[in-house]
Amino acid sequence: MRVAVFGASGYAGLELLRILLRHPRFELVAVTSEQRAGQRVGEAFPALRGQLDLVFQASDPGRLAEGIELAFTALPHAAAAPTVAALRRAGVAVADLSADFRLRELPVYETWYGAHAAPELLGKAVYGLPELHREALRGAELVACPGCYPTAALLPLAPFLRAGLLETAGLVVDSKSGVSGAGRKLEAGLLFAELDENARAYQVAAHRHGPEIEQEASRAAGEAVRLTFVPQLIPTIRGILTSVFCRPKRGLTSDAARALLAEAYREEPFVRVLPAGETPSLSAVRGSNFCDVAAFADERNGTLVLLSALDNLVKGASGQAVQCANLMQGLPEQSGLLEAALAP
Repeated sequence: MRVAVFGASGYAGLELLRILLRHPRFELVAVTSEQRAGQRVGEAFPALRGQLDLVFQASDPGRLAEGIELAFTALPHAAAAPTVAALRRAGVAVADLSADFRLRELPVYETWYGAHAAPELLGKAVYGLPELHREALRGAELVACPGCYPTAALLPLAPFLRAGLLETAGLVVDSKSGVSGAGRKLEAGLLFAELDENARAYQVAAHRHGPEIEQEASRAAGEAVRLTFVPQLIPTIRGILTSVFCRPKRGLTSDAARALLAEAYREEPFVRVLPAGETPSLSAVRGSNFCDVAAFADERNGTLVLLSALDNLVKGASGQAVQCANLMQGLPEQSGLLEAALAP
């Protein structure tokens, strides 16, 4: 199956190239980058030298659509929508990694991102979290791949919401992310000298991923869920470590909470429920499509603490996009994705 990656020179785009090179059924035939158009991939990024004999092209979705069946769009928010719309008009299936089609309601999108360039497609995309929406992803033509923070929060949280075990107000999501989550850009707060040996919260209770988490948590619960989201930057390149603090409606032990997670993800290929007493770590998931989850009950204070770790560029972005694309095309879900973590 002939595929293209639009926006292939960003961190998520490069991760897509790395994964697609080992995919048994996808043939990568075109890559785009406005900044690097005309440059060979291996010249721009020596890690791919000798592995990918393609030249970056300027984005022309109408022309490129003629030679592909599937596209991954790893473009910035707002910039992705026009490309996605053009590809869909040409009949190309799209897995979109931007935020342009994740939110289901136009007013909510406009509040957080501004005007939408293709509002007619907003409600037609399937939210691409396979563990929650697998059946809807099978045969889908447009998938909105989730944000990295929402994936990290929803995977440990959703089983408890579906079971009706939690109070749906007052939840707190605290996520610590590596700097690659901000993308490749020059910004003072992302410089090595500013972030090394440092950590800081940012956009507290005002991050764009907050309403996305609430949207999907509410769908899982069957009622409105309200939460406070606190993202933090830590001095590492990859990975998100998330803690979710919530209140059970009735007493819940750590063993019972872990058993619920284990049952929910018993058949899932990429969610690993950790043994009792073990907590997730970034080194165990770095470079892989796995998400490790755990649950601890603070019975003295009536609080449930849910934990997760994932690689923001893989399960939080490009790996998840390929996982969705496999489902879209009727392929084995693990195709191209069974890579062990980069340890040490």
